[in-house]
Amino acid sequence: MRDELARLAIGEDLAGLMVKDVLRDRFEMSRKIIRKLVEGQGVLVNGEHVWLTWRLRAGDELRLLLPVEESEDILPEPIPFRSVYEDEDVLVIDKPAGLIVHPTTGHWTGTLANGVVYDWKLRGVSARFRPVHRIDQHSSGLIVVAKNHYAHKLLGEQMKQRTVERLYEAVIHGVMEEARGLVDAPIERSDEDRRVRKVRKDGQEARTAYRVLERYPFADPNPEEFIVVPGGQIKPGGTRVELKLFTGRTHQIRVHMQHLGYPLFGDAMYYKGDDSAWIERQALHAKLLGFEHPRTKEWMRFQSPLPNDMEQLVERLRAGDTAGGRGMTGGGPREVLHD
Repeated sequence: MRDELARLAIGEDLAGLMVKDVLRDRFEMSRKIIRKLVEGQGVLVNGEHVWLTWRLRAGDELRLLLPVEESEDILPEPIPFRSVYEDEDVLVIDKPAGLIVHPTTGHWTGTLANGVVYDWKLRGVSARFRPVHRIDQHSSGLIVVAKNHYAHKLLGEQMKQRTVERLYEAVIHGVMEEARGLVDAPIERSDEDRRVRKVRKDGQEARTAYRVLERYPFADPNPEEFIVVPGGQIKPGGTRVELKLFTGRTHQIRVHMQHLGYPLFGDAMYYKGDDSAWIERQALHAKLLGFEHPRTKEWMRFQSPLPNDMEQLVERLRAGDTAGGRGMTGGGPREVLHD
């Protein structure tokens, strides 16, 4: 079985060029993909196999076919997930919190990949699970999976060129005073714990823009409710923020918010307090994803509503509730910002 990467009618503008020139310049194919096309005899002109040095003529039909690959190393498992969009090249998924994207050491089963491969086999779809990016196990929201090598390459290039649109929403501890800002702080692994990331001068470039959506200051806070951070204390309460990634470092948003002194609610790795009465996972959701489709070149844009547990957290903060049971009568103070 072979997967059709492209079908092209040759016009006067391409007449006289060799096939390899069209693959390189028109389709922007890597040497690796071209080599696979050659090895699989997947370059066809008017239905006949040709070599890369074949010269094209006006009116020819060029077809490119790759052998279909499958994720034979991933065990199919009936794990539920929400598919937002799917075609022959891409699969967009709204991942729930708690689900790991891809098998890794110690987690060979029970992942999103296991569920997707199971669904594909059930429907007779031949494809390989290739996530273009990932989000943390305990974060929720949109991710895109490429279903073939060509789609993965082009989407990967968009990630490197930073043209993929990604917006996140988070609920953070403290009342953030600035309406918006940009965190430009390099990130690297911690020497003390290799699972943890931290802002370090010798780290990789990391840039995150943030914008305040809503503030929830606690009324008459108790002294113990103030969060101590380098340089002072944060006013107790919460802030709902929208975040845009310009780079894609591991734990980037979580690390950058902690660096500013506003750790995420429910983030057990980057916040020392106990938020279990508020939310049982980090309050971070990938709410918007946009990219250019690798085959059609159409701009695709998807949105995901805030999950129930984060909605409940926001409603409690709006109402002035506190995890300590102090509570308030009536609606608590809040400030909503609009552009």
